[in-house]
Order: sequence, then C-alpha cells, then structure tokens
Amino acid sequence: MEFAARHYGTSGPLTNESRELLFSPHSGPLLYAGLALTMVVLTWRQRLLAVSCAIGIDLVFALVRWLADAHQKFGNGALWVILGCAVLGLVRRTGRERALLVKGTGLGLLLVTGHLAGDTWLLITSKARPKVLDPYVATADHALGDPSWVAGRIVDASGPAGEHLLSLVYGQLPLAAALMALYQLRHVAAERRFPRHHLVRTFLAIGMLGPAVYMIFPVVGPVFAYGPDGGAWATADLWPHTAPPLGTPHPIPFDGITPRNCMPSLHTAWATTLFVHTREGSRLMRYAGTFWLVATLSATLGFGYHYGADLVAGVVFALTIEAGMRALSRGWDRSASLLLVHGTVVFLALLAAYRYLPTHLAAHPWLYGPLLLLAMGSVVYHYVWTTRRWREDPPATEAPLADAPLAEAPLTEAAPTDAPPAGAPAPEDPGSENPGSEVPVPVAEPAVTEAPAAEPASRKPRLPDPRPGEPQAEPA
Repeated sequence: MEFAARHYGTSGPLTNESRELLFSPHSGPLLYAGLALTMVVLTWRQRLLAVSCAIGIDLVFALVRWLADAHQKFGNGALWVILGCAVLGLVRRTGRERALLVKGTGLGLLLVTGHLAGDTWLLITSKARPKVLDPYVATADHALGDPSWVAGRIVDASGPAGEHLLSLVYGQLPLAAALMALYQLRHVAAERRFPRHHLVRTFLAIGMLGPAVYMIFPVVGPVFAYGPDGGAWATADLWPHTAPPLGTPHPIPFDGITPRNCMPSLHTAWATTLFVHTREGSRLMRYAGTFWLVATLSATLGFGYHYGADLVAGVVFALTIEAGMRALSRGWDRSASLLLVHGTVVFLALLAAYRYLPTHLAAHPWLYGPLLLLAMGSVVYHYVWTTRRWREDPPATEAPLADAPLAEAPLTEAAPTDAPPAGAPAPEDPGSENPGSEVPVPVAEPAVTEAPAAEPASRKPRLPDPRPGEPQAEPA
C-alpha cells in the first residue's frame, strides 16, 4: 500500500505515521485510543506512568508550537509512549511477558495505522477507478423505496441539532469501538492473556477486506452523484428532494478525488459488529450499542453518503466477517463453514443483482424489495442461530470444569460401610510391609450411651493392643 500510494504521488500510511512523531498528528483522540489499547497489558501503576509521560510530551510539543505560532494539535505523546512500550517489551522483557507487551503495543499501533491505511485505500480507489456505478445502485434502490432520499428529508427537517448529533456519532465510531474493546480487554492485565476473540480483530478484518470490494464496485454516494457535493461531476442536483428517474443505467465518469467507498457501507458493517459485541456486555453497553447502530444507519442515509442497497450489503458483509473471525478463534467446524458460505453467497448475489438486474429490481419493487430484505434476514438468522449453538456447546479447550465428563473427574475410594468399633485400631492391609508407616485413620468420638449392667470388680475389660505409634485409649 505504501508503494501504491507513492505511485499516485502521495505518501503512504507508514510515512504518515512516522511524520506524526514530530509533526501535527492526523487524529489526537485516535492516538490516545491506541495508547489505551496498549495499556490493557499494564498494571495500574504502569498505566499512570504511561499517561503522565504522554501528557508531558504533548505539553512540550504544545509549547514548541506556541512559540512557532503553529496550529495546536495533540497526540504526539501517545505515539511516543506506544513506541516506548514496544522497545521496553523487546529489550527488557522475556518470555510470556515480552509477548504480552508486544501484542498490546501491536494492537494500539494497528488501530492507528489501520486508520491511516484506510485513508490511503480511499485515495487509491479515487485514482484507480475513474468511472463509478452509482446509476446502477440508485436504480436498484427503487426496490427499497429510495431510503436515502427519505432519510435526507428527515434530517433536513430535524434542523442543526439533529445534524450535529448524527455527525458526531458518525465521526466518532472508532472511539466507540475503542471503548468497547477496552471493556472486553479489561481483565488482560490480571489474567496475563488476551481473550480468543474481541472487537478489534473484526474491525481490522473489515477495514482490510472492505476496500477491495470498493475496487470491484466503485460508488461515490447520492450526495455526490445526485447532490450538490458532486459539483460539475454530478448527474443532476436531485438529492434529497427528488428521486432519480428510472432509465437504463450506465457507468459515469467522476473526479479523481472523491473516494469510491459506498459498496458495501463499512460504517454500517462496523456499527453492526459493535452492536453484536455489545450484546455480550452490560445493560448500559447493550443500550449504547443499539443507539450507535441506529444513529449510524440514520447518518449514512440522512447525509447522503450511502444508498439503502449499500446498507443491506454492509450488514451481510459484517456478519460474514464476524462469523469467520469467531470460527477461527474457537476452531473450525461444519457449522462455521455453512455460515461463511451462506453469507458469502448472499453477499455476491447482492452485488450481482445490483450490477446486472437493477432495472428488474426497480420495475417490481413489491417483489424484489422484500426479497432483498429476506436475503439479508436469512444471514442474520443463520448467524444468531449458529452463534447461540456455539455458546451452548463451547469447544473442549474452553469447557468449564463443571461441564467436564465424570470419567475425567479424579476418582476417590469410597469410605467403608462397616466402621470399626470405638477405640479399636483400623484394619491393616495384609499386603503392606510397613503398616506403621500408614497414615492413621481418625477415630470418631464414642457416643454417650446408657451404662451397661455392672460387672464384678475383679473383671476389668481388656482393651485391644494399640497400633504402633498410637496412644493408648482410656477405658470407658
């Protein structure tokens, strides 16, 4: 990707990441979110030291920028501390502690570098794909009732307050994902190991695989292709008040700046994944995940960034990737293969229908609209049903002790039913060569019973001979 960016005359993700060590960073909150992911492997004392060092370094950079009358930004300190943790893990740690610290550092760097790599991907799509397929998706979107046009009018009616709220939710999706990841990884420092599966793994997989689909199916979105943001390249200024007329779709040329990042909607895919992972959290987490999903879907449609068909494909794409990542963490089996094949087939069928059957979809909306939603719903149902079975039947390596079969439990000898009389020695094993070395069996206290009839004073009861090493019992 670095070489591809150089080919198009711009810097790649590694170069941009290196520049943030000294120059103004691209996103300060994202850098501190990466530092927070790194600190999940540290103790509380080490976390306090790391945050103090990051803030101190940022204050020094802020002073230098103030003296140079430069634009103030923060985040350099967080990146320096992340790299310092990596060096500390490689130089001063060994064995399992080194692996844990390096893995935590890699997790934080992947979050930051993955964001920069995504920006590079978007630039590559705008340069490598001069024509876009928006007329095809807009035509197919008639089968769903043109939801982007409907949502755009609703957002316009909500006023500045609604627009600001949706814009905040849409832009801070990585921060919400980082908070959820911190919740999932909160026990790493105590347990000294990462869980088999967590949100960051799926987020990174979606970010790496999604842009490849952009290259196959380049779409810029209704606000660009049919709205004011497209400028002279827009087909017409129709969004959001007038739906585009039906006709024979064809590829249209577009500028070399706007990213072709609509099919599938990765914001929808990430919000869906966030929603899925919050189902396993607290009630507050579940409410937050539901709110973020609804608000993200509203923003993607209401701002004209995506068509409704993009969202349908995004949900299928997200659940397919999530199923594959969960299967890799728990062990591959037939149910995982069926779910992955189902999601892949539905996703490819959606792309094929959008590209080659858009006029048929638009001509019969009451038939094909429900069919598109039914195809998406089949993947949702299959995912929920399969993952529920996985939770009820965990892999053998993760099965709790209470669920282990009885044959694996340690066997103990049952106590003899006939106990020896009070004060009598325990029977010896006839095959034992050294009976005195046996551990003496504890003798229960004799129960108080009614005294037997008096015997002549001359006859005293004779006690049995005590075992070697056992104190002689007093007569009752």
